[in-house]
Amino acid sequence: MAGDHYTLWATPHSLYAGKARSYLIKKGVPYREVSAADPEFLGKVIPQVGHMVIPVLRTPGGEIVQDTTAIIDQIEAVTPDPDFVPAGPVQRVVAAVLDAFGSNYLLPLAMHYRWSYREQQELFLRTEFARAIPPMPHEQRLETAGKLMTRFAGFLPNLGVTAAVIPAMEESYAELLAVLDKHFQQHPYLLGGRPSIADFGMMAPLHAHLARDPVPGFLMKTTAPNVFRWTERMNTAAIEDADFPGYAPAFPADDAVPETLEAVLNVAFAQWGPGLAADAACFDQWLANLPDPAPGQMVSHNGARQVHPHVGRVSYAWRGVTMERGSQPHSLWHFARAQAAAAALTGEDAARLADLLGRTGGAAMMAIATSRPIRRENNVLVLG
Repeated sequence: MAGDHYTLWATPHSLYAGKARSYLIKKGVPYREVSAADPEFLGKVIPQVGHMVIPVLRTPGGEIVQDTTAIIDQIEAVTPDPDFVPAGPVQRVVAAVLDAFGSNYLLPLAMHYRWSYREQQELFLRTEFARAIPPMPHEQRLETAGKLMTRFAGFLPNLGVTAAVIPAMEESYAELLAVLDKHFQQHPYLLGGRPSIADFGMMAPLHAHLARDPVPGFLMKTTAPNVFRWTERMNTAAIEDADFPGYAPAFPADDAVPETLEAVLNVAFAQWGPGLAADAACFDQWLANLPDPAPGQMVSHNGARQVHPHVGRVSYAWRGVTMERGSQPHSLWHFARAQAAAAALTGEDAARLADLLGRTGGAAMMAIATSRPIRRENNVLVLG
């Protein structure tokens, strides 16, 4: 029974589990983490969700919640303190942008550093994946883990990770690490002295894959040590940090955005914008070809339930190469939350956001739209 605590089914090496776990730690709610190999999870919880996925949360009242964004929304609604959604209207938009950027755009890059360098980190990865295998002899668990790893590594081409684009991807990651490291030299979290949904979204790729796995972990520690320190800070309960004595555990006053964060936004908009525009065009084309696009219809190229569905393939120019991959409607759904927050601003707030977007190159990306909205319902994306 759930009792008086939350239950998180997860694994240490899961990208999205890192986001949910960090949030639960910082929120200070009582929770218990259980392995994905748990018989109850496999036999009772997954049938309720409808497909195999982690993390999954069970609330103290017994409700099953899947998707890290839904998990955070659920707990924020019933436990508002401490508040991780900034009250400042511009800060709130910025936090939503970076939440979506980390949770979606950085997924292929995290998968690249895990699987393109599989040979160099085989034993670590195999041991980690074996932890999520139901109990069996150790060697058999390692063998089973290896087969599962090969399946995950096979996702790379659909994510756009090919030999032709890998150099550009790695250059883009170096740019991101550089601006993040400069920011975390001066601030404990992305929006100042308190973690926000921006930090949790960025923890998704930057912890389990890019900080824990040996090859990208070495890269982060040796080129961006302040980013690595932030990943550690995000897994401790205290909001204040000894690295920043006297830094108030709060968001900046007057809805201000740290100057160093503008460089992060500039990189995020430049790197993600072309792909998000291609995703929107692909979605609209898929929608136009549907004979009867009724509200509630599943967003999927083949009608199957998928954690990350696509509705066709996209091809676009990106950093001097041609990126080709499956479309990512989940990115459109998630980024629409930031767009909705921006659209709600009026007067001086709207003007300040416009100025910020002008300085960081985000105006065009914020204007990307689809001909129909996308909703999330019963653990899948559907047409609005």
